[in-house]
Amino acid sequence: MVPLKYNLRSLRARKVGSLMTVLGVGMVVWASIFAFGLYAGLEHTLTVSVNPLDVIVLRQGSTAETASAVSESAARDILALPGIATDAEGRPLAAPELVAIGYLPRRDADGNTNVTVRGVVPASAALRDGLTIVEGRNFTPGVREAIVSRALSERFKGLKLGESFKVQDAMFQVVGYFQAHGAAAESEIWTDQRVLGQVTNRTGSVSAVQLRAASADDRQRLIQRITADEQIGLKAITEKEYFAEQAEQSQFLRIIGQIIAFFLTIGAMFAVANTMYGAVASRAREIGTLRALGFGRASVLASFLFESLVLCLLGAIVGCLGALALGDIRTGTMGGAFTEVVFAFNFGPRVLLSGALLAIAMGLLGGLAPAVRAVRMRVVNALREV
Repeated sequence: MVPLKYNLRSLRARKVGSLMTVLGVGMVVWASIFAFGLYAGLEHTLTVSVNPLDVIVLRQGSTAETASAVSESAARDILALPGIATDAEGRPLAAPELVAIGYLPRRDADGNTNVTVRGVVPASAALRDGLTIVEGRNFTPGVREAIVSRALSERFKGLKLGESFKVQDAMFQVVGYFQAHGAAAESEIWTDQRVLGQVTNRTGSVSAVQLRAASADDRQRLIQRITADEQIGLKAITEKEYFAEQAEQSQFLRIIGQIIAFFLTIGAMFAVANTMYGAVASRAREIGTLRALGFGRASVLASFLFESLVLCLLGAIVGCLGALALGDIRTGTMGGAFTEVVFAFNFGPRVLLSGALLAIAMGLLGGLAPAVRAVRMRVVNALREV
């Protein structure tokens, strides 16, 4: 085996070429991690608060709460079903909720965007694990007040603490900020369910009923009982299934990220190959000497692949550090219900590992052809090179 210090000295001797290759690979890894982190952040937002015992009841044929309607009488019947978990005071953990769309002006650009306005009941917060008021206070039932997340308030006008926004022709005042560990609820405005029903003229129905089953068996029985009742025309699905359907409608983000990563990787592989071809051409005599000293073809091949991998792994480190240096980046996209979903880029271990594996692939594929060329050199011809 060729000593590794030989390869490291060779890389130091070609400082400029090695540095350019490392930076090129680093840029590709950074861009790929950026694209992967975009989709991972959206996926995290849609799944972080999912409880395996939670069930969402919608109208048959509806794929989103904004397109669903459940009569108040049907909602009351659902709340009375056995198998629903209860809170410390014995009240069922079930919430008939009304979802409307607010058309709000953006802070960072011209034009308005659809934002989810959710009319909730006291049990709604208990069904979102980790949801807490972090500044201000909760809205007063029966009053046109609302609470929002800080992330949403930074993207839309009228949502700062003390400001007001319009739903239909009614003005609501923001009285508090809440957080929900980055969950989908942070993309919503919360207000009193009955007040929202009054201003949107939807006092006889709600959009959906969210509930928590007492056990996995109770969850299945509730789903079967609600869905099998043809008279009410409703369907019950797990919260996990609901958000999976919403995430499927944002698959284009992952596809775009994969396409970007593919083309950037192809370009980086050519850069790596170009660097390694240059190394082979300038070190023909060294290669011949190594072969004359008894190092076999496999050792020389492994030696050049090692150099290629070192360059790409250094590039991976540069790219990963560059991505982490971006910090907490938040953005938004149109969700499955055609409303804004606010989320943070997720540069977690899985995303960073994807970038590192991409760099390893670049090193192996980009360095393979030059390494094969090196081992195919005839010893006598290589020693004659000047």
